[in-house]
Amino acid sequence: MNPTVPRSTHPTRSFSFAGGLVLLLLLLAGCGGAGSETKNTQPDTIRLDYAYYNPLSLVLKEQGWLEKDLAKQNIKVEWVLSQGSNKALEFLNGSSIDFGSTAGAAALIGKANGNPLKAIYIYSKPEWTALCTGPKSTIKSVADLKGKRVAATRGTDPYIFLLRALDQAGLSEKDIELIPLQHPDGRAALEKGDVDAWAGLDPHMAKAELESGAQLFYRNADFNSYGVLNVREEFAKQHPALVDHVLAAYEQARQWAVAHPAELKKTLATEAKLSEAVAAKQLERTDLTSISFGPLQRNTISAAGDVLKKSGAIDQNVDINQTVSNLIDTQFADKIAPTKAKATAAK
Repeated sequence: MNPTVPRSTHPTRSFSFAGGLVLLLLLLAGCGGAGSETKNTQPDTIRLDYAYYNPLSLVLKEQGWLEKDLAKQNIKVEWVLSQGSNKALEFLNGSSIDFGSTAGAAALIGKANGNPLKAIYIYSKPEWTALCTGPKSTIKSVADLKGKRVAATRGTDPYIFLLRALDQAGLSEKDIELIPLQHPDGRAALEKGDVDAWAGLDPHMAKAELESGAQLFYRNADFNSYGVLNVREEFAKQHPALVDHVLAAYEQARQWAVAHPAELKKTLATEAKLSEAVAAKQLERTDLTSISFGPLQRNTISAAGDVLKKSGAIDQNVDINQTVSNLIDTQFADKIAPTKAKATAAK
């Protein structure tokens, strides 16, 4: 609301130039004319995703550490379920969430396609995807997928894993019939025999492996890109201190998870509605000791980007190395990196 400037009641004098300028500045400051007050206003709520492929998000959601921390600033926390990296990217792009967990290569696709996000933290180094068939399948190698129906979720690490596996075998997506299904639907399609193979994702893959006899016929841990936490670029620019709070809570969750493996398994089983055996299978393929982006992480994401360009999933004119550099922002994780040694020492 803009206050009304009273006119001078003096019959012969008007405001001096200096006096008028001071009053104008006071008025602008009082009504937020420069917009700075709006920019610096803290949000009422911070929105994060939780995902069954991101165990740390489940720990953080269950323990409530972030809620307790941000309550001191009268900020609430809202949790939104992401069924896959593609959903997390969709939510980030639409500002439905402020922080979203994806695979590193999936985040690269988002960035290359104009999604304004920054990858700021590594929550896991997983082997969360492999190529799967049913227990009686005759498919034994990637080359055997030629002409077959293969389920995968576009824009996710399993899809990218499939492309890289095909490329290594001298094939491409054009050599198969891709059936685009969300991860749990892909598992169901494999179990029903509606597809010949599936690019799986844990915990759905672990569940299919243990409960329906699915065979992981092609595994390559190096083709799994890291699990990364992303933030909306605008949010990071406007509220860098809140990004620090979120990462501090994530780091607390990581250290707790490493120090309490039995409790972590129980949390995953409860949140994802899994048997403890399935949760254990997923966690045995999940490394929680890395949080920072180094040359290895960057090279893994870049290598996936090269295949994505070759397949047409990323435009041919995109500079992959530059896009990776624009995607990764290490300033936030660097502040907490020295604490990572505590995880291995925790009892």
